[in-house]
Amino acid sequence: MFDFEKLDVYRVVRNLNAEVYTFINKSKGIDKYIIDQWKRASLSSVLNLSEGVGRMSKADKKHFITISRGSIFECVSILQIIYDLKLINEESYNELYSDYEKASKMLLGLFRSIE
Repeated sequence: MFDFEKLDVYRVVRNLNAEVYTFINKSKGIDKYIIDQWKRASLSSVLNLSEGVGRMSKADKKHFITISRGSIFECVSILQIIYDLKLINEESYNELYSDYEKASKMLLGLFRSIE
């Protein structure tokens, strides 16, 4: 097992990525650019977390965790845009938003734990 697989935050972000891809695959009417950007940001959050955990220096670890958290923020902005366009229902929006908020807090905690 790799180190990143042992982290709760990895499981949360990985699950979020699956939720986003499932939602996108079932959705109709969302602009292809928005879908592409959301997929890339979602994938970036999980990949940068994994890569960061594997880095040897503390500065590198923090850098990649910061990028991962930034990608989470980007996903939230996209989520809000599709909500404003009424392309996602309120229940799904609130569920994803809450999961993104949890992931963001966990990534911040991981960042702060690196001394």
